Amino acid sequence: MSYLIKNGEVYFNEQFIVKDLLVDDNGCLIIADSIDIDVDEVIDATGCTIMPGLIDPHVHLREPGFEYKETINSGTKAAALGGFTTVFSMPNLNPVPYNYENLKVQLDIIIKDANIHVYPMGSITKNQKGIEISNMEEIAQDVIAFSDDGVGVQDEEILRQAMIEAKKLDSIIVVHCEDNSELKPNGCIHEGITSKKLNLVGINSASEYNEVIRDIKLAKETGCQLHICHVSTKESVEAIRQAKKDGVNISAEVTVHHLLLNEEDVIDDGNFKMNPPLRSKEDQKALINGVLDNTIEMICTDHAPHSKEEKSRGLTNSPFGIIGLEFAFPLIYTYLVKENVLTLEKVVQLMSSNVADIFGIAQGELELFKPANLCIYDLKTSYKLTKHNLASKSENTPFLGRYVSCKNLMTIVDGEIVYRENI
Repeated sequence: MSYLIKNGEVYFNEQFIVKDLLVDDNGCLIIADSIDIDVDEVIDATGCTIMPGLIDPHVHLREPGFEYKETINSGTKAAALGGFTTVFSMPNLNPVPYNYENLKVQLDIIIKDANIHVYPMGSITKNQKGIEISNMEEIAQDVIAFSDDGVGVQDEEILRQAMIEAKKLDSIIVVHCEDNSELKPNGCIHEGITSKKLNLVGINSASEYNEVIRDIKLAKETGCQLHICHVSTKESVEAIRQAKKDGVNISAEVTVHHLLLNEEDVIDDGNFKMNPPLRSKEDQKALINGVLDNTIEMICTDHAPHSKEEKSRGLTNSPFGIIGLEFAFPLIYTYLVKENVLTLEKVVQLMSSNVADIFGIAQGELELFKPANLCIYDLKTSYKLTKHNLASKSENTPFLGRYVSCKNLMTIVDGEIVYRENI
C-alpha cells in the first residue's frame, strides 16, 4: 500500500514545517513541499502534527511469563495507540533472557505478535539474581542492551565484570539503581511528607543515589557505556551532570510520572505506588531542570502493567509499577509543552531521536528514502483520560480522570498503518 499524507506540519530537519509525505509501496518516505502522485490512499493531515515515531527505552511487556498482566500483542497495541513505533522490553520475565535459549522464547513471540518494533534487553545477571553475569556474548547481537531492571545489582564486583564484558561487546549496561542496604521492610512511597502523613514506611533518596554514584564510578573505571533508568532524585541528577562533565559515557532517562507528579499527589491507592517512588517537589524540579540542560536525554514510561486485583491492595501491599504507553505524549504535551516548560521540538528529541542516537538504532528522524516510522497527532483535541482510552490489558495508572489536549490519530511502522482514528 502507498499513502500520500498532505498538508501536515512535519518535524523535518529539526523543525516543524508544512510538507507532504509519500509512503511508497516499499514503506519508505519521500518528503517535499507538494507531492501529486497516484497512490492507494490520500490522507488529509491539515491541522495535524507529524512526528517521528516515539521510542520508549523502558517498557515491561510481561510476556513470556506474566501474560495475565500484559502480552506482547496487547502492550504493543497500547504503544501504537500512543504513537510509539519502537519499545525496549525489560528482561524481568519468565524465563529471564540471560542466554539464547531463554531469549528465543521472547523473540519468537515478538516476530509473531508484535504490532511495532520491539528490542529486547538481556539480563545483566543470570535470572536477575545478581550472583553470576549472564551469557552476554551469546545474546549480544540479539538484544539492545543489558539490564537487571526491577532490582539493583548489589555486588559491585559482579557489575564491574558485566561492564567489562559489555565494553568488549560494544554494548550498553542499563541500571536500575537501588541500594538494598538503604531499604526498610515494606517501604512503599518516598520517605517524606506523605509517608509521615499516612504513617507508611518510606523509601529514602539515598537508596537510589548511592548506587548512581557507585555505577558512575564503575563506568568511569571500565569505559563501559552506561544508561541510568528512571532517575528520581536531585542528588542523582547532580551526580549524572558531574559525570558528563568528567567525560563518562553516560545517559539517563526520567519517567513521565516523575516529571508531572510528586509525593504530595500520592493518596492511599495502589496506582500511586511505583519504583522509584514519587519524590519531593524539590526532586521534581531538579528532574525538569535536568531535562532542560540535557543531563537527562530521554523521557520513558516504565510501563509496568499489573492486574486490577493486584493494584487493589493499597500502597503497602500492591506491587510497584504503573502503565503509561497510551498517555505518555498527551500528558507531556498538555502539562509541559502547553505550559511552556518544554518546546515540542525538545519533546521529539527526548521521546524519539535521542533514544535512537544513544542506543544506535536507525530511527528517530523522518528521512528521505528511509522506512516510514511516524505518528500523526491532533494537538487541538481535549478529552478526559479513562480506561476506555486504553489498549493495555491493565489499567493501573494514577492519571485516569485527567484531561489532556492532544490525541494520536495514526501510527505508521515501516510504512504500515498499525493504529488509526478519525483521519
